[in-house]
Amino acid sequence: MTPSPAAPEATGAPLLSARGLHVAFPGRHGAPSARAVDGVDLDIRPGEIVALVGESGCGKTTLARALLGLVEPTAGRVTFDGRPLEYSGRSLKAYRRRVQLVLQDPSGSLNPRHTVYDAVAEGLRIHGHGGDERAAVAGALARAGLRPPERFFLRYPHELSGGQRQRVVIAGALVLEPELLVADEPVASLDASVRGEILSLLLRLRAELGLSALVVTHDLGLAWNIADRVAVMYLGRIVETGAVEQILTAPRHPYTTALLSVLPESPGERVVLTGEPPDPSRVPPGCRFHVRCQVLAGGGADAAGVADACRGRDPGVPDGSGTAQVACHWAHARKG
Repeated sequence: MTPSPAAPEATGAPLLSARGLHVAFPGRHGAPSARAVDGVDLDIRPGEIVALVGESGCGKTTLARALLGLVEPTAGRVTFDGRPLEYSGRSLKAYRRRVQLVLQDPSGSLNPRHTVYDAVAEGLRIHGHGGDERAAVAGALARAGLRPPERFFLRYPHELSGGQRQRVVIAGALVLEPELLVADEPVASLDASVRGEILSLLLRLRAELGLSALVVTHDLGLAWNIADRVAVMYLGRIVETGAVEQILTAPRHPYTTALLSVLPESPGERVVLTGEPPDPSRVPPGCRFHVRCQVLAGGGADAAGVADACRGRDPGVPDGSGTAQVACHWAHARKG
């Protein structure tokens, strides 16, 4: 595998930051709350692409929605450009002009009755754009790789290929000139031949516009091809984070190792995790991964003298600063 082109070093204060973020959904009929996001610290710096990786159901989409202000946290805070996110209608409207969402399924994101022009112009109209609407729409389509843009103005979504529809969705985000994109599985619904084109587009937009991005994905191979930094999420928490080359070539958390082992180009043996992730309303004590951990099951944690800690002591959470960190007693014992 060849890593994504290096970005200019992300320095200075984070553009987007989460601290102690919790999102819990009430259980039915008095059942315990489901802790979808259970104490997350995460920073995204200007010009940085961060991949948020994990199995389905780990909480990564809920975390993304909380960062966008679409879900109000149960506890913790989100800050953008140094200011806490406020949840009034006016504040959220201003925030969403600067932070835009790109969804997984372009067919579901686009109204089949709207032309491409209207789909891209919708954001401008919502936010009361006072400039030249036609020029703004044309510019966004061109930046998204649909050229000449006028050729697409009067087309409808069903007249486009899957890749073209995803480019229209991206253009709809770009038209507001945001500083950060949150892309939730941006290529999952596309053919393999088109995925590389969309990933290259996101990298080009970062290079040309200085965009930051949070890319939510279950695919570590995608993270390798686009991200500067990876945050691996399991059962509502980030369990490992660091530079993409470090995480994907020398993972420290057993969960990250298991996710990597299923990639076709992975050099080691495939790790098959037992069972399903626990119910987020009944998070296990100790390390939340210990009930499925191949290292604990294989005796490695016993050999390192940390098996009791794995079962009974919380390993904590990475602080979101961007340095390489892991929430794993066994990994810490090996390093020591």
